Amino acid sequence: MSTLQISLGVAGAVILAAVVAHGAWTSRKSRPKQATPENRSAAGPSGTLEPSFSNPLDARREPALDATRPLAAGQGDGPDDFKPPTVLDKKAGLDSLIDVIAPLSVESLVSGEAAIAALPATRRAGSKPFAVEGLDAETGEWEVPAAGHRYSAFQAGVQLANRTGALNQIEYSEFVMKTQAFADAVGAEAEFPEMQEEVLRARELDQFAGEHDAQLSFTLRARNTAWSPGYVQQNAARLGFVAGVIPGRMVLPNSQQGLPPVLSLAFDTQAALAEEPEQTALRELTLSLDVPLVLRSERAFARLCESALTLAAAMDGVITDDNANPIRAEAMDVINTDLEKLHDRLDARELSAGSAVARRLFS
Repeated sequence: MSTLQISLGVAGAVILAAVVAHGAWTSRKSRPKQATPENRSAAGPSGTLEPSFSNPLDARREPALDATRPLAAGQGDGPDDFKPPTVLDKKAGLDSLIDVIAPLSVESLVSGEAAIAALPATRRAGSKPFAVEGLDAETGEWEVPAAGHRYSAFQAGVQLANRTGALNQIEYSEFVMKTQAFADAVGAEAEFPEMQEEVLRARELDQFAGEHDAQLSFTLRARNTAWSPGYVQQNAARLGFVAGVIPGRMVLPNSQQGLPPVLSLAFDTQAALAEEPEQTALRELTLSLDVPLVLRSERAFARLCESALTLAAAMDGVITDDNANPIRAEAMDVINTDLEKLHDRLDARELSAGSAVARRLFS
C-alpha cells in the first residue's frame, strides 16, 4: 500500500471520527434537561434574569391587579386539582349575599331520614347550585339534612351567580319546582321571593363578579435547552409544588387544608403521559393564580413572582406573557397596586378573596 493510500485512509478515519463525535455532541446538546439525584446540585446557570422583580417580592408590601386589565388571563387549575385528605374548612351554607333563599315552615318535626328521601336527585337548577338546609331541633343550627336528626324548619336556596353567568328566569323556575316538590314531600309550606327582583339582583352580582374576577398567569420559556417533565417536576417540588390530579399539573397547596391551591403549574399533558417522558422536550410551562379563590393572607401574587423567578434561574428560562413578551418590572408594579385595590373592593362587598362565599361565587 502506497504512502498516499495510507494518508488518505488515516484522513478518512479522522473525518469519520469527527463526524461521529459531532453527532454525539449534537444529540447530547439537544437532549432535554434531566432530573438529577437530590444529593447533586440541580441549580441552573447563573446570570442576569429577565426580568428582575424586586419590589413585588418585598414581603412588606401586599401584591395587587385590576381584573379588567389582567396582565395575562390564564385558564388556571380549579380547586379540585388539590384535595388534601383532611378537610378542615367547613362548607359554606346558604348565604343571602349570593343565594336566593326560600323559607319552608313545617307544623311538626321532620326526621332527617324523611328529609333526605325528599331531596331532589340533582343539586342544581340549570347551571346554579341548589341546596336544602334544615334547622336542627336540638342545636338550633342550619345544616344539610342528616340521618338521626330532627328538623323544625327548612330553607332552600339557589345561587344567584357563578362563572357561568347570572341566575335567569328558567333557572329560577326550576328552583321553585324543586323546592315545591321537596316541600310537598315533607309537609312544608314554601314562601318564594319575587322572581324579577331576584333575577335583577343576580345580574348585578354577576356584573360585580365579572369586574373583579382576576386570573393571572406567567409563562416560563426555555432560553436554550428544553426540559424533560421530570426536570420540571423536580425543580417545582423544591418550591413546595405537589402533583395535581391531572397529568402535567402541579399545585402549591394552601396553608389551610381543604382550601384551593395558592398557585398552579401546568405543562403539556401529552408529554407527561408519553411512554418515555424523559425523552420528551418541554419548552414552556405556565404558572397561574386564581385571585378570588385564595386568601389575601397567602401573599399569592408575591409567591407567584418568587416561584417564577426561582424557576427561571434554576432552569435557564425567561418569564413572559401569553404573547411571548418579557414581563417587565413596570408591569409588575401596576399589578401590585391594582390587585391591592381589587382585594379592598371584595372586602367591602363582604366577598373577601378566599372566603367561603367568594369561592362559591367564583366557581
